[in-house]
Amino acid sequence: MQPKTDGILESSLYVSDVARSVRFYEEIFGFRVIKDFGERGCAMDAGARHVLLLFTKGGSRMMATPHDGDGELHIAFAISTAQLDDWERWLGEKGIELEEKHAWEGGGLSLYFRDPDRHLLEVVTPGTWPIY
Repeated sequence: MQPKTDGILESSLYVSDVARSVRFYEEIFGFRVIKDFGERGCAMDAGARHVLLLFTKGGSRMMATPHDGDGELHIAFAISTAQLDDWERWLGEKGIELEEKHAWEGGGLSLYFRDPDRHLLEVVTPGTWPIY
């Protein structure tokens, strides 16, 4: 029998300035740092058993299990449908440009925008995937 997981626990983004990214994710999402790795980066509480790891680009190559990333990555954050207008207003108040507002076939809606390293972020409502 195939073993099962309990879902994704961590997601990593590789950033050029950890302090700047921490400020962004604290201010925009309300995430808080739960573990500081010094110059290498940090871990942030991203809600409901999810950790967002922010690593300095190239900062984890010397680990026993090295990893790194580059380019404009993507992460989506689940929100309720009732929160969509609040998110659109909040992002506007913070001067964050929306790249797209997308309506999905199943009734879900997404707002796409960028973080300081140009990672593509999305807040998304139910009705986007068969499981959400």
